[in-house]
Amino acid sequence: MEIKEILELLKDNKLSVEEAEKEIKNNQYEDLGYAKIDHNRKERSGASEVVFCQGKPDEYLSKIYSTIYKEDGEVLGTRATKEQYELVKKDIPNVEYDDISRILKIEKKKEKKGYIAICTGGTADVPVAEEAAKTAEFMGSYVERVYDVGVAGLHRLLANREKIEKANCIIVVAGMEGALASVVAGLAKVPVIAVPTSIGYGANFGGVSALLSMLNSCANGIATVNIDNGFGAGYIANQINLAVSERK
Repeated sequence: MEIKEILELLKDNKLSVEEAEKEIKNNQYEDLGYAKIDHNRKERSGASEVVFCQGKPDEYLSKIYSTIYKEDGEVLGTRATKEQYELVKKDIPNVEYDDISRILKIEKKKEKKGYIAICTGGTADVPVAEEAAKTAEFMGSYVERVYDVGVAGLHRLLANREKIEKANCIIVVAGMEGALASVVAGLAKVPVIAVPTSIGYGANFGGVSALLSMLNSCANGIATVNIDNGFGAGYIANQINLAVSERK
């Protein structure tokens, strides 16, 4: 609830002073003891708090989801398991889960604005790419997927060049040597967010080789996030995309 709405309810005697005080405190954050839910984050930074599900005790996760849902009417969670989905579904029947991206969400209908292109080197990179895609879509961006266009068959990327050129921002998700980000950045005039994945054989070192390749790229306009961090890439791409879209 926004501060102005709280004050109007207080003025109309629809809230007591004590209730208004509680709502104002909750507007900053709601203290559950083990978690402090940042209800004001969307107003402050443009996006609501996102739940990192991995490792959270069942009781904590269920309460956190219910608390955010009650306040915002939607929740985005990342790195969730099927078991966590079944747990949250008991309290929120309309929650949705995607096995590939491991996204757990309750989403309001919204217009998807702008254009983000997401490219992957191979199909093994798709789970990380889908985490990025679903994050950006949840936050209001339109996403075009251009999957399995790695440098081992460069003609596949060039055949989809038109889709890439339309984008306000591009996310490139690749493992192995991570070369795809440099190639895409060499073709594009918009920012490229490179996401190294842990996909690859032994000398890939769990994604470190792709990470270093992307960090050391000679192509301009590349920003690199951490290994397998699809969420981070989707979040940043959404910020860039919506900022560009609002100025057009």
